Amino acid sequence: MTYINRLIQNNICQALERNKSVLLLGPRQTGKTTLIQQAIRPDISYSFAKASTRQRYEQNPALLEAELEAQIKSYSRMPVVFIDEVQKIPRIMDVAQSMIDSKLAKFILTGSSARKLKHSRELNLLPGRVVVFTMTPLLYEELPETKRNLEDILLYGTLPGIINESDYRMRETDLYSYVTTYLEEEIRAEAVVRNVGSFSRFLEIAAGEAGKQLNYTRLSQDIGVAATTITSYYQILEDCLILTRIDPIIDGQTKRRLIKSPKYLFFDLGIRRACANEGIQLPSRMIYDLFEHYVGNELVRLSQLISPHIKVRYWRDTAGPEVDYVLDVAHCYIPIEVKWSDKPNESDAKHLKKFIEEYANVTQAYIVCRTPYRYQITDKITALPWQEINLIFGEIKE
Repeated sequence: MTYINRLIQNNICQALERNKSVLLLGPRQTGKTTLIQQAIRPDISYSFAKASTRQRYEQNPALLEAELEAQIKSYSRMPVVFIDEVQKIPRIMDVAQSMIDSKLAKFILTGSSARKLKHSRELNLLPGRVVVFTMTPLLYEELPETKRNLEDILLYGTLPGIINESDYRMRETDLYSYVTTYLEEEIRAEAVVRNVGSFSRFLEIAAGEAGKQLNYTRLSQDIGVAATTITSYYQILEDCLILTRIDPIIDGQTKRRLIKSPKYLFFDLGIRRACANEGIQLPSRMIYDLFEHYVGNELVRLSQLISPHIKVRYWRDTAGPEVDYVLDVAHCYIPIEVKWSDKPNESDAKHLKKFIEEYANVTQAYIVCRTPYRYQITDKITALPWQEINLIFGEIKE
């Protein structure tokens, strides 16, 4: 498989140069292991994805510590130790913490689920010792030039293994296999979901509803479980890095009644479609919704790369006006609308205008669309090609 350079590599290398250790989280098959092995090239490696390795240490984490201490003696500098799928033995985090604190080694710890790490009683990493990053499917900038087809991105997503597969039938097989072997089995087992049928039904509906404002009551009625169960299911998918929660802006400056429910984005559009079992012949309205979803994912991923202080939110008045996404930088806002049009005009910017009237701390707003070239719609509103979403972050000065 052809290796694809990843932007997050620079963030990881900068952390290691500062003698920090790294916790790299991300869903399966986003390329965490490939990145570390081929680009970072650690000195010592362990993979808990292998059953034999996992069984060796899960009952006796001290054995790993003893082995590492012996290996580290052969290095004249602090070696980089890579432990893959660390969430499978959360107690190993204590071993890493001890060795980090003693300045014996730098660690790169990867995991495909934050759930076990968040809920493990043994986990107690010292603040400031580990820098946390999130690995995602490929950003537009990371895609090979020949793979930057919008329709393909919306239908098949941007997981590296899927992008590198030239046979579209095999892409479809791999996407559905991911849903079956990972989401259906591993997440269900990890979550200890008792009602298998309701969780499977929830997964299908959650995929179809991704990117839309949530109505927990309606979902609970459709699936036949309590609203609290729906909430717990969403938390499971969020902890397992399958969903990203987008919270609304609720601090209106006038008497507007603002929506307070979150919406969720699926981490990959190909996996979303396979979960929803939609096939590839999608109606135009759904394609438009997927385009909005894709732009949201790009904004989230770029925000994570650039600064943890940037939050992606949305804004909606109960009376109807809505802005698809808002970059929140210490309560300075950059509102962003998404339009399928290739030539949006001032009429398409009416909700952005309302947002700008509502909040004084807006200097620039955007309509991300299919225009081939950017242009000004008003003095504060720019029509921007979807391929140039990264330029929005040039406006952010921290």
